[in-house]
Amino acid sequence: MRYVLKMFPKAHITIAAATTVVVTAAILMSPSADVEAKRMSYALDLEQGGASEIQSQKSQPTPAASAEPSVNASTAAGPTEVAQEIPDLANVETSQRLDWQTFNIKSGDTLSSLFKKAGFNDGVMLSVIHGEGEADKLQRLYAGETIRFATDNEGELAAIELQRSLLESLKIEKQEGSFKGETNVREPETKPAFAYGTIDGSLYLAAREAGLNDRLTMELAGIFGWDIDFVYDVRKGDQFEVVYEELYLDGEKFNTGRILSARFINRGEDNIALLYTDSKGDSDYYTPDGKSMRKAFLRTPISARVSSAFNLQRRHPVLDVVRPHEGTDYAAPPGTPIKAAGNGRVQFAGWKGGYGRTVVLKHGDNITTLYAHMSRVGKGMKSGTRVKQGETIGYVGSSGMVTGPHLHYEFRVNGSPRNSRTVKLPDAQPIPASEMAQFKKFTEQQVAQFEAFRANYQQLALAPED
Repeated sequence: MRYVLKMFPKAHITIAAATTVVVTAAILMSPSADVEAKRMSYALDLEQGGASEIQSQKSQPTPAASAEPSVNASTAAGPTEVAQEIPDLANVETSQRLDWQTFNIKSGDTLSSLFKKAGFNDGVMLSVIHGEGEADKLQRLYAGETIRFATDNEGELAAIELQRSLLESLKIEKQEGSFKGETNVREPETKPAFAYGTIDGSLYLAAREAGLNDRLTMELAGIFGWDIDFVYDVRKGDQFEVVYEELYLDGEKFNTGRILSARFINRGEDNIALLYTDSKGDSDYYTPDGKSMRKAFLRTPISARVSSAFNLQRRHPVLDVVRPHEGTDYAAPPGTPIKAAGNGRVQFAGWKGGYGRTVVLKHGDNITTLYAHMSRVGKGMKSGTRVKQGETIGYVGSSGMVTGPHLHYEFRVNGSPRNSRTVKLPDAQPIPASEMAQFKKFTEQQVAQFEAFRANYQQLALAPED
């Protein structure tokens, strides 16, 4: 070995050693293909009802060519993690791995408690909600929503996502030392659908058999409820036809939208309603000739059965004497909300003798409505308060001279009692003359669509089965 070394000059040996050091350092500092920036995965759970923590996981490398996000939903019981690819939150040159924690928000949770579950104190929370853009909207939380927290390699909060619904989310990211929030809303694709039914027992059962969900059934009853009492007026053999929206995301149906048009045949009488949006952007239902389906007053201020009808010769159940029953009684569980029958102002709110807790509303055309025997008066109801039709003004109870919980409802014109179930109610405003041409053009299209659906349905119904 010494002989070999003596064969080379000392200068050559020194140069070779230095070269070895440089090459070794270059090899150690050279990045491998496995440490390139990758897309991150995050957890999303919209199925669970409780706020249960999902353990954070290091995001795994994924193929760089995969550019489209994917969601894998799980229905297993307990905390469930759903991995989804999302774009890098940071700049490509400075991208880093993020750990995500997901919590399902339940009743009683606060923003502070959720931050603590994720490992962050109130100081961090305040820095987020005092950030830029729409970051302050994070303060409004509702049970059933999902919130996710992302931490960077140093354990610092890097991003938050609040999933309000399938369509809406609030995303907050840390940018240059401060947090910035933005609300993202996806627009679903809408497609018209048709349903037909014949009533044999109740509207609810017939609608369910026709494929309508409960929300659409309630909307259908609400559209025609100004003229039809669905507790007493509906008969076996009545029919309905509905054109409504089906909502799609990424080609998959996920919900239903509005009723676009509907027909209800009650006791042989044809009732048609069309959804129309005017030049101001306001939508409502009208008859084909432009009359509003809405009345100035609700026929009934509560969805319940009549326990005692309007009768000016009725014998009082407590006093056992003939005393006019100048209103209609509706039996309902205590606490059931009571709606204002029409727009107006509160004329009286408080205790009114045998009526118990009572609210009296004053409307136009010398009309007043009275709501009695409440368990409690609605919040903010005091003399002079303006109320809107359908607004909750109180809750069913048994205050005053009564034998059980119910609503006593009176409808008076010029101080004289009228039967609220049979009195002719004034209509709401029709289509204005300035929009009638546009409305007629729209109506022709809607009626044509309706008839096309009906013809197709009848053709399918008459087709022989295989």
